[in-house]
Amino acid sequence: MSAIPAAADVLAADLEVLPLPEVADRMGLPVTRVQQLLRDGQLLAVRRDGVLVVPEAFLAAGTVVKGLPGTITVLRDQNFSTDEILRWLFTEDESLPGTPIEALRGDRGREVKRRAQAMGF
Repeated sequence: MSAIPAAADVLAADLEVLPLPEVADRMGLPVTRVQQLLRDGQLLAVRRDGVLVVPEAFLAAGTVVKGLPGTITVLRDQNFSTDEILRWLFTEDESLPGTPIEALRGDRGREVKRRAQAMGF
């Protein structure tokens, strides 16, 4: 079994994060399935104080926010590191407005994906 990927903690200290067991509980999944989502790049985690955590904003209604896995894939295909993806998702973008993760949560995934694709050019 491969190691669970985790980024450096590039997130704001006040950003709400959840340890993997709580993510699993909210999603109604075993922790091993959440770990697999991380390995598959469907979710991203950081290591905060030695504990793997996932931003709470990545979850909605007991599942991964719609459009997040595809956005992660688009950015990875453009050679963005996990740290860079996390920074981008939580950085204000006046043209959205708000952050890309807020836009995804607001069902504006197409616009987020367009911006992610355009970043490669």
